[in-house]
Parts: sequence; structure tokens; C-alpha cells
Amino acid sequence: MQGNVVVVTGGAKGIGRYIARTFAEAGAKLALADIDTDRLEQTKGELQELSAEVITVPTDVREEAQVQALMERVHGHYGQIDVMVNNAGIVPHFSWGNPRWPRVRDMEQGFWERVLNTNLLGTFLGTKHAVKYMEPRRSGHVINLYGGGGGPGVSPYAVSKDAIRSFTQYVAEEEREYNVCVVVLSPGGAIATEDAPAEARARMPGPELAENRFVLAAQVGMDYAGKLLTLQDGKLVVEE
Repeated sequence: MQGNVVVVTGGAKGIGRYIARTFAEAGAKLALADIDTDRLEQTKGELQELSAEVITVPTDVREEAQVQALMERVHGHYGQIDVMVNNAGIVPHFSWGNPRWPRVRDMEQGFWERVLNTNLLGTFLGTKHAVKYMEPRRSGHVINLYGGGGGPGVSPYAVSKDAIRSFTQYVAEEEREYNVCVVVLSPGGAIATEDAPAEARARMPGPELAENRFVLAAQVGMDYAGKLLTLQDGKLVVEE
């Protein structure tokens, strides 16, 4: 990945922070976007300790003007965008220690919209404004995140991820003629991030479960475009 420019949304913490680290270790130049500005700068410092070139751009992925400004800033600074990782999202365990998300009958419309707008709309906007810089170069990878969920309260999350999978299939065909490879990638399962309670971190895998799958996904050929990928025995495979 030496010299490649990688944009990671939700890059300040959690799996986004881990994704950014794997790209830094692979020699990529990074642009991290997040609404958590304090943690954004903290993660930037961690990556700079690895000698990575990093810029940070505070961004709310639900706001198109901010996403467009993010891509303009990245392209203006680096001169290219090679990989877009649409990672920003709200997941059912986002607020560790709080009660479960409400069932549909008790769910406020605003809550449903916040999850869908962050996960799905954010992926749409990130893809829309990244491919504009990839198409002229006839090169690029867009990596969208997929994950399942079960139990009461997870419906907005699960719906958003199923929609992201469908979105990936359709936009991959639109971008095929430009040699821009759009894939959807499973991180491997439920993960306890650094903000999880000690109890959860003791019984659940951490972001390391993902290994180097995001770096590998940023190098796959066009025959993988539109596919749902996962890591198996150190290699990316198509998940049915």
C-alpha cells in the first residue's frame, strides 16, 4: 500500500482506529474523518508514531456538504484518493452499559433515522464523493462494512447493513467501466472495542479479529466487485 491514499470514516476509535493502523503499517497515507475531534487527534498521534503521514478532517457523514469538503481536502492535500473505507456507523452496543436499543414498537423515528442516516446515508455519500476522484484515474477501491445482528432492538442496524450490501452490488456495476472496485466486507464478527467494559473485552474478540482484511480488500481485482468478502485462513473469500 506504499504511497496509496486511504480515507477512513469513523477513524477516531473502535474498528476504524484499527483499520487505520493496519493501513499505516502497510505504508499508506491516511485521512481520518470523525465527529469526535479529540479522539481524532489522539489517533493521528498514534499513527504518526508509526511514521505514517496522516491528516484529520472533522466530518459528520450524514451531512453531504461535510463529506464533499472531506474529499476536496484529501485530494487537495495528497493529489489522489485510492481507497475509501466507509466505516462510520452506529451499532447496537455503541453505548456500552446502557439498556438495549428499543423494540420497533417503542422506537422513536429520530432514533431510526439517526442509525440509518449514519450507516447507510453515510456510506452513500462517502462513495458518491470518493468515486468522483477515482474515475478520472480509472483506479480505486471502495470498501463498505457489513455486519449482522440479532435480538430485540437491532432492526435499524440490521436493515442498514443489508441495504449497504445491496447498494454495493449496484454501485459496483456502475463503477466497473471505470475500474473502480466497490466491495462490502465483514469484519469477522462482533467485536469489543477499547470503549467496551472490561467484562465485554474479556469474553469478546477485539478489533484484531479483523487482521489485515481491509488492506487485502484494498488490493482485490475487479472480479470481486460487488461481492461480500470475509477472511478465511488468511485469504479473502466471497461470503454467500
